[in-house]
Amino acid sequence: MKFVVRGQTYYVEMHGKGQPILLLHGFTGSCQTWHPLVSMWEQHMQCIAIDILGHGQTDAPSSIQRYHIDMVAQDVAMLLEQLGIKKAHVLGYSMGGRLALTFAVRYPQYVQTLILESSSPGLKTEEERVKRREEDERLAQFIEQHGVASFVDRWENIPLFSSLKRLSEDVQQRLREERLQHTAIGLANSLRGMGTGAQPSWWEALPQLMIPTLLICGEDDEKFCRIASEMVQLLPNGTLITVPNAGHVVHLEQRERFCTLVQQFVLRGGLLHGD
Repeated sequence: MKFVVRGQTYYVEMHGKGQPILLLHGFTGSCQTWHPLVSMWEQHMQCIAIDILGHGQTDAPSSIQRYHIDMVAQDVAMLLEQLGIKKAHVLGYSMGGRLALTFAVRYPQYVQTLILESSSPGLKTEEERVKRREEDERLAQFIEQHGVASFVDRWENIPLFSSLKRLSEDVQQRLREERLQHTAIGLANSLRGMGTGAQPSWWEALPQLMIPTLLICGEDDEKFCRIASEMVQLLPNGTLITVPNAGHVVHLEQRERFCTLVQQFVLRGGLLHGD
Protein backbone atom coordinates (compact mmCIF):
# COMPACT_ATOMS: atom_id res chain seq x y z
CA MET A 1 0.00 0.00 0.00
CA LYS A 2 1.09 3.57 -0.56
CA PHE A 3 0.26 6.62 1.53
CA VAL A 4 1.09 10.27 0.92
CA VAL A 5 2.45 12.08 3.97
CA ARG A 6 3.29 15.77 3.65
CA GLY A 7 4.04 15.41 -0.03
CA GLN A 8 6.06 12.18 0.20
CA THR A 9 4.76 8.76 -0.83
CA TYR A 10 5.45 6.01 1.71
CA TYR A 11 5.28 2.30 0.97
CA VAL A 12 3.65 0.25 3.74
CA GLU A 13 3.02 -3.48 4.13
CA MET A 14 0.54 -4.98 6.59
CA HIS A 15 0.38 -8.65 7.54
CA GLY A 16 -1.62 -10.64 10.07
CA LYS A 17 -4.00 -9.64 12.83
CA GLY A 18 -3.87 -8.91 16.51
CA GLN A 19 -1.95 -6.26 18.41
CA PRO A 20 -0.30 -3.83 15.96
CA ILE A 21 3.51 -3.80 15.82
CA LEU A 22 5.27 -1.16 13.75
CA LEU A 23 8.48 -2.43 12.13
CA LEU A 24 11.28 0.03 11.30
CA HIS A 25 14.24 -1.35 9.31
CA GLY A 26 17.88 -0.28 9.36
CA PHE A 27 19.98 1.74 6.92
CA THR A 28 19.95 0.06 3.47
CA GLY A 29 16.97 -2.05 4.56
CA SER A 30 13.29 -2.08 3.61
CA CYS A 31 10.06 -3.94 4.38
CA GLN A 32 11.87 -7.01 3.02
CA THR A 33 13.98 -7.02 6.21
CA TRP A 34 10.98 -8.36 8.09
CA HIS A 35 9.61 -10.91 5.60
CA PRO A 36 11.35 -13.93 7.23
CA LEU A 37 10.00 -12.87 10.64
CA VAL A 38 6.47 -11.83 9.75
CA SER A 39 5.52 -15.43 8.95
CA MET A 40 6.23 -16.28 12.60
CA TRP A 41 4.36 -13.27 14.00
CA GLU A 42 1.31 -12.75 11.80
CA GLN A 43 -0.95 -15.20 13.65
CA HIS A 44 -0.55 -13.19 16.85
CA MET A 45 0.22 -9.64 15.75
CA GLN A 46 -0.67 -7.17 13.02
CA CYS A 47 2.71 -6.41 11.46
CA ILE A 48 3.02 -2.95 9.91
CA ALA A 49 6.29 -2.53 8.00
CA ILE A 50 7.22 0.73 6.33
CA ASP A 51 9.97 1.65 3.90
CA ILE A 52 11.60 4.59 5.70
CA LEU A 53 12.15 7.77 3.66
CA GLY A 54 14.92 7.28 1.09
CA HIS A 55 14.60 3.50 1.18
CA GLY A 56 12.83 0.80 -0.81
CA GLN A 57 9.66 1.93 -2.56
CA THR A 58 9.23 5.09 -0.48
CA ASP A 59 10.18 8.45 -2.02
CA ALA A 60 13.77 9.70 -1.90
CA PRO A 61 13.49 13.51 -1.97
CA SER A 62 16.42 15.80 -2.79
CA SER A 63 15.91 17.99 0.31
CA ILE A 64 18.24 16.80 3.09
CA GLN A 65 16.13 18.59 5.71
CA ARG A 66 13.20 16.32 4.81
CA TYR A 67 15.20 13.33 6.13
CA HIS A 68 15.76 14.81 9.60
CA ILE A 69 14.83 12.17 12.14
CA ASP A 70 12.25 14.46 13.80
CA MET A 71 10.59 15.01 10.42
CA VAL A 72 10.47 11.30 9.70
CA ALA A 73 9.11 10.57 13.19
CA GLN A 74 6.32 13.03 12.43
CA ASP A 75 5.65 11.15 9.19
CA VAL A 76 5.34 7.92 11.18
CA ALA A 77 2.78 9.53 13.51
CA MET A 78 0.76 10.72 10.52
CA LEU A 79 0.95 7.27 8.91
CA LEU A 80 -0.49 5.66 12.04
CA GLU A 81 -3.26 8.29 11.99
CA GLN A 82 -4.06 7.41 8.37
CA LEU A 83 -4.15 3.71 9.29
CA GLY A 84 -6.49 4.42 12.21
CA ILE A 85 -4.03 3.01 14.75
CA LYS A 86 -4.09 4.84 18.06
CA LYS A 87 -1.29 2.87 19.74
CA ALA A 88 1.27 0.33 18.54
CA HIS A 89 4.20 -1.69 19.73
CA VAL A 90 7.25 -0.24 17.97
CA LEU A 91 10.28 -2.31 16.90
CA GLY A 92 13.31 -0.68 15.32
CA TYR A 93 16.64 -2.12 14.15
CA SER A 94 19.80 0.03 14.11
CA MET A 95 18.84 3.24 12.22
CA GLY A 96 15.21 2.17 12.58
CA GLY A 97 15.84 1.83 16.31
CA ARG A 98 17.04 5.41 16.49
CA LEU A 99 13.88 6.43 14.64
CA ALA A 100 11.75 4.28 16.97
CA LEU A 101 13.32 5.92 20.03
CA THR A 102 12.85 9.38 18.53
CA PHE A 103 9.21 8.52 17.84
CA ALA A 104 8.74 7.27 21.43
CA VAL A 105 10.30 10.44 22.88
CA ARG A 106 8.33 12.79 20.64
CA TYR A 107 5.02 10.86 20.42
CA PRO A 108 4.80 8.59 23.49
CA GLN A 109 1.01 8.53 23.24
CA TYR A 110 1.31 6.26 20.18
CA VAL A 111 3.70 3.74 21.74
CA GLN A 112 2.54 0.68 23.71
CA THR A 113 5.98 -0.89 24.06
CA LEU A 114 9.35 -0.14 22.50
CA ILE A 115 11.82 -2.73 21.19
CA LEU A 116 15.27 -1.56 20.11
CA GLU A 117 17.62 -3.97 18.33
CA SER A 118 21.29 -2.97 18.05
CA SER A 119 20.52 0.70 18.41
CA SER A 120 21.51 3.83 20.33
CA PRO A 121 20.15 7.16 21.61
CA GLY A 122 22.72 8.98 19.49
CA LEU A 123 26.04 10.57 20.47
CA LYS A 124 26.50 12.34 23.78
CA THR A 125 28.63 15.36 22.78
CA GLU A 126 28.55 17.89 19.99
CA GLU A 127 32.21 17.10 19.28
CA GLU A 128 31.30 13.44 18.60
CA ARG A 129 28.35 14.50 16.47
CA VAL A 130 30.45 16.85 14.32
CA LYS A 131 33.01 14.11 13.70
CA ARG A 132 30.28 11.62 12.77
CA ARG A 133 28.59 14.09 10.42
CA GLU A 134 31.90 14.55 8.61
CA GLU A 135 32.31 10.76 8.29
CA ASP A 136 28.75 10.36 7.02
CA GLU A 137 29.23 13.18 4.51
CA ARG A 138 32.30 11.42 3.09
CA LEU A 139 30.32 8.19 2.81
CA ALA A 140 27.37 10.02 1.20
CA GLN A 141 29.71 11.51 -1.40
CA PHE A 142 31.19 8.06 -2.07
CA ILE A 143 27.69 6.73 -2.80
CA GLU A 144 26.93 9.62 -5.16
CA GLN A 145 30.26 9.34 -6.98
CA HIS A 146 30.61 5.55 -7.24
CA GLY A 147 27.02 4.29 -7.15
CA VAL A 148 25.03 1.94 -4.95
CA ALA A 149 26.73 -1.31 -6.05
CA SER A 150 30.23 -0.05 -5.15
CA PHE A 151 28.91 1.25 -1.85
CA VAL A 152 27.25 -2.09 -1.00
CA ASP A 153 30.53 -3.91 -1.80
CA ARG A 154 32.19 -1.67 0.77
CA TRP A 155 29.34 -1.63 3.31
CA GLU A 156 28.90 -5.39 3.59
CA ASN A 157 32.59 -5.78 4.45
CA ILE A 158 32.79 -3.37 7.40
CA PRO A 159 33.67 -5.02 10.76
CA LEU A 160 30.15 -4.37 12.13
CA PHE A 161 28.78 -7.04 9.79
CA SER A 162 31.60 -9.58 10.01
CA SER A 163 29.42 -12.10 11.88
CA LEU A 164 27.04 -12.23 8.89
CA LYS A 165 29.69 -14.26 7.07
CA ARG A 166 28.55 -17.20 9.21
CA LEU A 167 25.11 -17.17 7.56
CA SER A 168 24.23 -19.27 4.53
CA GLU A 169 25.09 -17.91 1.10
CA ASP A 170 21.38 -17.70 0.28
CA VAL A 171 20.68 -15.43 3.26
CA GLN A 172 23.70 -13.27 2.50
CA GLN A 173 22.61 -12.96 -1.14
CA ARG A 174 19.07 -11.93 -0.19
CA LEU A 175 20.49 -9.25 2.10
CA ARG A 176 22.75 -8.00 -0.69
CA GLU A 177 19.84 -7.82 -3.13
CA GLU A 178 17.80 -5.85 -0.61
CA ARG A 179 20.64 -3.34 -0.22
CA LEU A 180 21.16 -3.03 -3.99
CA GLN A 181 17.55 -1.96 -4.67
CA HIS A 182 18.13 1.52 -3.29
CA THR A 183 18.95 4.81 -5.01
CA ALA A 184 22.13 6.79 -4.47
CA ILE A 185 20.20 9.92 -3.53
CA GLY A 186 18.07 8.06 -0.98
CA LEU A 187 21.01 6.47 0.81
CA ALA A 188 23.25 9.54 0.67
CA ASN A 189 20.57 11.86 2.01
CA SER A 190 19.59 9.36 4.69
CA LEU A 191 23.15 9.53 5.98
CA ARG A 192 23.10 13.32 5.92
CA GLY A 193 19.65 13.77 7.45
CA MET A 194 19.13 10.72 9.67
CA GLY A 195 22.70 9.73 10.51
CA THR A 196 23.81 9.30 14.12
CA GLY A 197 25.64 12.63 13.96
CA ALA A 198 22.64 14.49 12.56
CA GLN A 199 20.07 13.38 15.13
CA PRO A 200 19.53 14.86 18.62
CA SER A 201 21.04 12.97 21.54
CA TRP A 202 18.32 11.21 23.54
CA TRP A 203 20.50 10.12 26.46
CA GLU A 204 19.00 12.72 28.80
CA ALA A 205 15.47 11.75 27.73
CA LEU A 206 15.84 8.09 28.76
CA PRO A 207 15.06 8.56 32.50
CA GLN A 208 11.70 10.15 31.58
CA LEU A 209 10.71 7.42 29.12
CA MET A 210 8.20 5.35 31.06
CA ILE A 211 7.27 3.05 28.13
CA PRO A 212 8.23 -0.63 28.66
CA THR A 213 11.40 -0.98 26.57
CA LEU A 214 13.24 -4.11 25.45
CA LEU A 215 16.85 -3.73 24.31
CA ILE A 216 18.25 -6.58 22.21
CA CYS A 217 21.90 -6.89 21.23
CA GLY A 218 24.09 -9.66 19.86
CA GLU A 219 26.83 -10.88 22.17
CA ASP A 220 29.50 -10.42 19.48
CA ASP A 221 28.50 -6.78 18.88
CA GLU A 222 30.57 -5.29 21.70
CA LYS A 223 29.93 -1.64 20.88
CA PHE A 224 26.14 -1.88 20.82
CA CYS A 225 26.01 -4.19 23.84
CA ARG A 226 27.98 -1.56 25.75
CA ILE A 227 25.55 1.16 24.61
CA ALA A 228 22.56 -1.01 25.57
CA SER A 229 24.05 -1.67 29.01
CA GLU A 230 24.31 2.08 29.59
CA MET A 231 20.79 2.65 28.29
CA VAL A 232 19.13 0.04 30.51
CA GLN A 233 20.62 1.73 33.59
CA LEU A 234 18.78 4.94 32.67
CA LEU A 235 15.44 3.54 31.50
CA PRO A 236 12.80 3.30 34.28
CA ASN A 237 11.14 0.34 32.58
CA GLY A 238 13.92 -1.23 30.52
CA THR A 239 15.02 -4.83 29.96
CA LEU A 240 18.22 -5.88 28.21
CA ILE A 241 18.64 -9.24 26.48
CA THR A 242 22.04 -10.19 25.08
CA VAL A 243 21.71 -12.94 22.48
CA PRO A 244 24.60 -15.45 22.17
CA ASN A 245 26.15 -16.33 18.80
CA ALA A 246 24.95 -13.13 17.16
CA GLY A 247 26.44 -9.82 16.09
CA HIS A 248 24.71 -6.63 14.95
CA VAL A 249 21.91 -8.25 12.92
CA VAL A 250 20.29 -10.40 15.60
CA HIS A 251 17.05 -10.82 13.66
CA LEU A 252 18.97 -12.67 10.91
CA GLU A 253 21.69 -14.35 12.94
CA GLN A 254 19.37 -15.80 15.62
CA ARG A 255 15.97 -15.43 13.97
CA GLU A 256 13.92 -17.84 16.09
CA ARG A 257 15.28 -16.51 19.37
CA PHE A 258 14.66 -12.95 18.22
CA CYS A 259 11.11 -13.72 17.08
CA THR A 260 10.28 -15.41 20.38
CA LEU A 261 11.64 -12.51 22.45
CA VAL A 262 9.68 -9.91 20.49
CA GLN A 263 6.42 -11.88 20.45
CA GLN A 264 6.61 -12.67 24.16
CA PHE A 265 7.35 -9.04 25.04
CA VAL A 266 4.46 -7.76 22.94
CA LEU A 267 1.86 -10.31 23.99
CA ARG A 268 2.74 -9.93 27.66
CA GLY A 269 2.51 -6.14 27.50
CA GLY A 270 6.15 -5.41 28.05
CA LEU A 271 7.13 -8.31 30.27
CA LEU A 272 9.38 -11.29 29.71
CA HIS A 273 9.46 -14.54 31.67
CA GLY A 274 11.56 -13.97 34.73
CA ASP A 275 10.66 -10.25 35.02
